[in-house]
Amino acid sequence: MADSKIEWTDSTWNPITGCTKISPGCKNCYAERMAKRLKAMGQPNYENGFNLTLHPHMLKRPLEWKKPSLIFVNSMSDLFHQDVPLEFILEVFDIMKEAHWHQFQVLTKRAERLSALAPSLNWPDNVWMGVSVENQDYTYRIDHLRNTNAKIKFLSIEPLIGPITTMGLRNIDWVVVGGESGPRSRIIKKEWVLNIKNMCQEEGVPFFFKQWGGTNKKKTGRLLDGQTWDQLPKNIDVSNTYA
Repeated sequence: MADSKIEWTDSTWNPITGCTKISPGCKNCYAERMAKRLKAMGQPNYENGFNLTLHPHMLKRPLEWKKPSLIFVNSMSDLFHQDVPLEFILEVFDIMKEAHWHQFQVLTKRAERLSALAPSLNWPDNVWMGVSVENQDYTYRIDHLRNTNAKIKFLSIEPLIGPITTMGLRNIDWVVVGGESGPRSRIIKKEWVLNIKNMCQEEGVPFFFKQWGGTNKKKTGRLLDGQTWDQLPKNIDVSNTYA
């Protein structure tokens, strides 16, 4: 199991690696930087660098992990990338259903393909489906997410690189917000974060603030008005998973 330092999950599972950039949130992709580093280290799964690569040998890994965990699926790729065959996506969903003791968190920027394929997918209750929304221009992805039968639907507003003044949260179960981190990280403004938090509170949607980010994210921390915001989706028992 690949233990994760991502604040809202326990572990990562990457049956796919590599991706291509499709929107401004991708500009300083952490996964691209990591993939190049892992290739230089000789890690076999990254011999293709950040070129999209399927890893069938990784499909059954979650079945070997007996401790119930929150698992972020494809932290180093996008399950709904246009070059991932539907047959492979179906295999990933079959494994998630079989590994029923875990909770799987799937995140995509390809909301249109997600919506198109959603009727072909079997949606187990332990699959959380999310879309990335980096600024107001990409809030349309939320409507595509609503077209799925995922039990838990969430938004990853990270990196937040511009204000979001209006956002429909109907049938959305969780919102994660965070600033960009790394050497070329873009600014995040407190008023942007507070506006999203207020929208969540008005709609009764759990809010999770991941980080302020910047070149040294440990220094900037994750306090918002003096407190941490670690809310999780309602009616989901993660007491035996979330660390």
